[in-house]
Amino acid sequence: MAENVESNDHDTQDNPMRSILKRRKQEEESEENPVKSVLKKPRTLSQDDKEVTTPQPRSILRKKSDNANENSKVTPKEETGETVKTSPVKIKTERTSDSSPPKKASEETRLSKAARLVAAPKAADDDDDYEAVQDPKVDRSRSCPYLDTINRSVLDFDFEKLCSVSLSHINVYACLVCGKYFQGRGKLSHAYTHSVLDSHHVFLNLLTQKFYCLPDNYQIIDSSLDDIIYVLNPTFSNEHIASLDSSSKLSRAYDGTTYLPGIVGLNNIKENDYCNVILQALSHVTPLRNFFLQEDNYKKIKRPPGDQMFLTVQRFGELLRKLWNPRNFKAHVSPHEMLQAVVLCSKKKFQITEQGDALEFMSWFLNALHLAMNGTKKLNSTIVNKTFRGKMRVYTRKVLPIDLKEEEKEKLLLTDEYLEHAEEIPWLYLTCDLPPPPLYPDELQENIIPQVPFASLLTKFNGVSEKEYKTHKDSQLKRFQITRLPNFLIIFIKRFTKNYFIKEKNPTIVNFPIKNIDFGDLLAPEHRVLHRNTTYDLMANIVHDGEPERGKGTYRVHVLHKGTQKWYEMQDLHVTDILPQMIPLSESYIQIFELRKDIPNPVYGKDPVELSGTLPESMEVGKTADT
Repeated sequence: MAENVESNDHDTQDNPMRSILKRRKQEEESEENPVKSVLKKPRTLSQDDKEVTTPQPRSILRKKSDNANENSKVTPKEETGETVKTSPVKIKTERTSDSSPPKKASEETRLSKAARLVAAPKAADDDDDYEAVQDPKVDRSRSCPYLDTINRSVLDFDFEKLCSVSLSHINVYACLVCGKYFQGRGKLSHAYTHSVLDSHHVFLNLLTQKFYCLPDNYQIIDSSLDDIIYVLNPTFSNEHIASLDSSSKLSRAYDGTTYLPGIVGLNNIKENDYCNVILQALSHVTPLRNFFLQEDNYKKIKRPPGDQMFLTVQRFGELLRKLWNPRNFKAHVSPHEMLQAVVLCSKKKFQITEQGDALEFMSWFLNALHLAMNGTKKLNSTIVNKTFRGKMRVYTRKVLPIDLKEEEKEKLLLTDEYLEHAEEIPWLYLTCDLPPPPLYPDELQENIIPQVPFASLLTKFNGVSEKEYKTHKDSQLKRFQITRLPNFLIIFIKRFTKNYFIKEKNPTIVNFPIKNIDFGDLLAPEHRVLHRNTTYDLMANIVHDGEPERGKGTYRVHVLHKGTQKWYEMQDLHVTDILPQMIPLSESYIQIFELRKDIPNPVYGKDPVELSGTLPESMEVGKTADT
């Protein structure tokens, strides 16, 4: 065998013509069966082929254009052996120097045919007609497979936006499956860990109000989630606000319960019922409610850096929008964030864990809102002044000592110290004093609850009645004359008295009418002719029940829903309707009256001299009230 091989090599070296014929025979065989010749040659992958053959990530596929296939072919050059690039197979050919030029075109045609024949089995696969499109997040955002895992019954956006693990308020996300709050969405964040461990995938950024799917970390865009955004931050148009007082339409919560927007219970976290009744009553004051339902009315107010008082304005606006939201998931609201702002801004004067006085809280809260909105002494500086602020003239004179002789008293009356001085001051509410209750039982050995008419309490402000105020130095006599009536009048009935030993409560019942109360009789004639309307209707009544000590009594509120013209009693989460005849039988503590614009003042625009016959002395003191 070895001898035979050596003889063949010797014949080839001696006869060069035989080697040429053998080479041409091989070339003719390759031209007749190009597929077989190509497959026999060993093939090495270039960098381009490696990139093409690497597995592609899962993504949306796009069909390739025919031009891309044609541009991928590269014809061989006329120089010595070159690699012919076709997609996806490379064919390596060698040309000899003795090949004739006329065969060039035919060889290129046969090579292209060979490439197509080799690529034919691969082109039959439909997947190769598509190419991968990068950045698949935009497309996946509209087809998230986890939207059916959202549980709207556990969603509650009333509480403070803090991470349940780190207690941080920065970059907080709400899990829409379990309702908990977590921070961040990166791979080391608490939200990411929660999504992996508990398989909860849909999260909501509470600041940007955008939805994300974790751990895949892509944004979700779906119109079916708009109701969650509306519950998180309700918005009201001008047309919607205008229809609130005339609409009697019931709303249905996610759990199926029906409620009236605005007639919604507030959660009593521990001892915050004194705050709840004030917030409920103020939420039905129409100008105040309409102002805070639109955030654009106050969000552009500039405050000094580090100021915390503006937090009460923001939280009160959020609470009112939740109370009047017609698309709530539940038929009650928790004032948690509102009360936390109260505790912070009042420097713990009013707390959630300890019951306080409703009047003290109302006075502080209205003044805090006024100052936080850059309020001044002008009556039109803020919505609080425009709604509740009135004016009165206070006449003060010093009481003469009892042990002096008559001559000495006459001399003291001529001095400036004992002359009567008048001062005009603004007021937020009117304090009415109750007569003292009887100390002894009646003939039947029973303590009868005393009653007093509402008109007798208002005689304190007619400008004639005087009341003595004692101090540690001396005593003063004061009388009050109202000069300007506000649109909403707040009456405080003083029931609690405190001495050195005990705090007592006066149980006297005040008989007051519900409608058509004319406060014009409290105005002096020169001021009464300046008011277009002086008739008021009751719209909120706050009641204190129980003992006077803190924590032993409870508060409840009666409010009028203007859309249905029905009265409702609200005590924390309990909401029931009530007959208007039952309201005066309760121990009223704070009352809010609304001015009626449809009943004109009969003496408006007339000459005050004709009403009183002569000008009163009060016209000469101070300035007249603004209308």
